Amino acid sequence: MSEPSITPPYKNLGNQLLRLRQSRQETVAEVSGAVEIEPSALERIEQGIELPAEDILLLLISHFNIHDDEAVKLWDMAGYDHDERGPEQQANNLGKQPVLMVLGLDSRIVYSNGINVSADPSGVVMSFMQYTDPTQQAVAVSRVGMSREQAEKVLETLQQALLRDKYASGPKSLPAPQSKPKTVNRSRKKSQTDK
Repeated sequence: MSEPSITPPYKNLGNQLLRLRQSRQETVAEVSGAVEIEPSALERIEQGIELPAEDILLLLISHFNIHDDEAVKLWDMAGYDHDERGPEQQANNLGKQPVLMVLGLDSRIVYSNGINVSADPSGVVMSFMQYTDPTQQAVAVSRVGMSREQAEKVLETLQQALLRDKYASGPKSLPAPQSKPKTVNRSRKKSQTDK
């Protein structure tokens, strides 16, 4: 006899989140990078094995741009209580609430070999990606958000910096050839005169 299969406890919620991601044709790496969780954590959430924390679910609702009834449905599937604002207002106001971030000074430079840029009327988000071998899956190593005006200034500054660096030292030229004194093979000359 085969043992009965155990249904993951959050299967309905996971299926719904998986459907949302696939309908937007986004990869696990893209969505996990957008909400800043590990790709394996998003996979467990989509499989229904793991329940996303309230803040992660709010970030997913905001990322997928889910409104009203569907947001409430996801919130209920997760079993979270409704506060006076409701999940749709929490998700809609997620980017509008003042946020205090304390960051340690880290002077390390993270190099990337790819970039994903998304823009909408409110601003631009640049996700600097690192492609891993052998699967070539992209993982966001840094994300930067800014207004459209700031993005235009960044673009102008980058162009100026690249041009300045290109012409800073002037045109490059090869060094002039050095003339070498001619050497005479004396042993060869002697042998010719001796003949």
